[in-house]
Amino acid sequence: MALNPEQQAAVDAPFGSNLVIASAGTGKTSTIVARIERLLTEGIDPREILLLTFTNKAAAEMVGRLERRFGKLAIEAGTFHAVSYRWLKEIDPTLTLKEPKELKLLFKTVYGRRDFKRAGFEGDPYQAGTLFDLYNLYQNSQPAISFGEWVGERSREQREFREVYDDIVQEFEELKGEYGYLSFNDLLLKAIDYRESIRPFREVLVDEYQDTNNLQARFLESLSTESLFCVGDYDQSIYAFNGANIAIIASFTQRYRNGRVLNLSKNYRSTRPILDLADRVISHNERIFPKRLEVMRREEGVPPKLLAFPDLYAQYEGIARMVASSPTPKDRIAIIFRNNSSADGIETALRERGIGCKRRGGISFFDLAEIKAFFDLLALTLNPKDMIAFIHIMEFAKGIGAHIGKELYEGAVLCGEGDLVKGLLDPLERNPFVKRERNVQLALFDDFVQMGSKGNFHGVVGDSFLSSPLLLHPKLSQEGALFLEELASLFRRLRPIRRTEKYVQILLESGIYRHIVEKLASKRAKLKDGSIDPRLREEALKRIEGRKGLIRELASHYGGIHSFYNAMVLGSSEMAQGEGVHLLTVHGSKGLEFDEVYIIDLMEGRFPNTKLARREGGSIEEERRLFYVAVTRARDILYLSYARYDPVRKEEFRPSRFLREAGLIS
Repeated sequence: MALNPEQQAAVDAPFGSNLVIASAGTGKTSTIVARIERLLTEGIDPREILLLTFTNKAAAEMVGRLERRFGKLAIEAGTFHAVSYRWLKEIDPTLTLKEPKELKLLFKTVYGRRDFKRAGFEGDPYQAGTLFDLYNLYQNSQPAISFGEWVGERSREQREFREVYDDIVQEFEELKGEYGYLSFNDLLLKAIDYRESIRPFREVLVDEYQDTNNLQARFLESLSTESLFCVGDYDQSIYAFNGANIAIIASFTQRYRNGRVLNLSKNYRSTRPILDLADRVISHNERIFPKRLEVMRREEGVPPKLLAFPDLYAQYEGIARMVASSPTPKDRIAIIFRNNSSADGIETALRERGIGCKRRGGISFFDLAEIKAFFDLLALTLNPKDMIAFIHIMEFAKGIGAHIGKELYEGAVLCGEGDLVKGLLDPLERNPFVKRERNVQLALFDDFVQMGSKGNFHGVVGDSFLSSPLLLHPKLSQEGALFLEELASLFRRLRPIRRTEKYVQILLESGIYRHIVEKLASKRAKLKDGSIDPRLREEALKRIEGRKGLIRELASHYGGIHSFYNAMVLGSSEMAQGEGVHLLTVHGSKGLEFDEVYIIDLMEGRFPNTKLARREGGSIEEERRLFYVAVTRARDILYLSYARYDPVRKEEFRPSRFLREAGLIS
């Protein structure tokens, strides 16, 4: 591939610590691919190359370009989390990755055992969800103090709860360890712990280096490698809300001895008027490394245009009219906004005119309730220590919530001497539902649970399951008992199965999955008066049957059931839904380019989002970088839009300061 002198200099940089400042549209992907081509032509084993990217899609595209020249390659490539997960599964196959919303459920069961008022605390503690989110940010930030102390430093009002917060996360981590759960942060933390078991690399290449957080920086430093090749742009650092630390790229030459900094400044994407506007605004931020974009396109270009509307609805309708009359192909147009709340209005206006559009982050196949239920069943049968999957399944049974589901799981494990399957199929005769524990200082209270009666389930479950001590739970519903019996039957049927397709087929045809599907179909066919429409129910069942067929098709491509599950759990969430005009948050637009771009809702308070800018981790400088990223998505045509009034909230708006910095308003 033809490279310019700056790109070639980066490709030819000697082994060591190299940072390439790759401004927007300067061909960073081509440079990374060419760098790896150089390594391969010099005889370096592909297995000694590690490529870390911001998305798995980006990694696949780069490796695909390399394989078109070299054939199949064994390069380790993917996101920080994806490669860590692959390594950890090789070290310990029982580990299970859980999404944040699933771990939040587990966190809430731990938090729920605390009664702050009863323990005599005077203030108001954070709610479980807020505390969980803070814990994730704490892990990414990697401070040298405990979680409780860190929370206390952020908020004086929360200091009295420091010991309780530390106790909550300690119990949470112990439960995760007991069940083999990993959070996304744990993937990196455990990879750091297991660094001696991870093979060395000749070179590690890092894309989007400006968005690394402290934990990812520690992960990089833990790797054994002769050379580090980082590519990033400090003007595009926009993930502070997720712990990204711009100081990491800024301090590269201090972090790495003899570190070199190279520049890519030749922009091949945008016209001069668009880049001049971007440069005028971003120059208000401190220049960490000196740079200035050089325009490589020679045509004069259309100056960016400011659009001013009397109110929000007039803005959305006006832009929809412009999009409708634009000669630009609809899939080459993007409407970009700072906040998701802007999307509904513009989407409605577009669809009213019959203009197709797609929003990044719609409901994906893997977010559908029936698909999530299937993968919960699969996860539990592959790893019976997966308590969260058990709870999710049992929650489909009438009268079973997360708390009862957790007690049933713990009861089964107790009756199985640590083994859920034994607790379901061949349990010890004991009452597993008696417990009493108190620690007032830590606000911890467990009360005595009284014994239920097995006689409530005659005629509901088979005679052989009537002896199960799990039926002694006093709040177990009849449907809950039936689910337990069907789950036991499923474990029994799957014991001898090894073929992926057969395994999947048994899961899809199991009594418990049929029950779940029927409940979902009935729910989707329920009318306002509470009755079930038979026609709607039948349509819902047909749609679910089609999705079951897709699961079978997906499974047919995998030789082992574990490899199928591992691939699915890291399935892409990087897809947009629908066709036509792209509706994107600034974060969602990162790495993309379009012929025609509209940046909307450019009002103070909305863009910049002054509320987020005032929070810890936020800043006007980051808001300005977000604006820069949005502007530099445009190749040929750029519109910047604002409204003066919100008719719903009766709120007057002032134009964004970025419009003034761009020279579009005085």
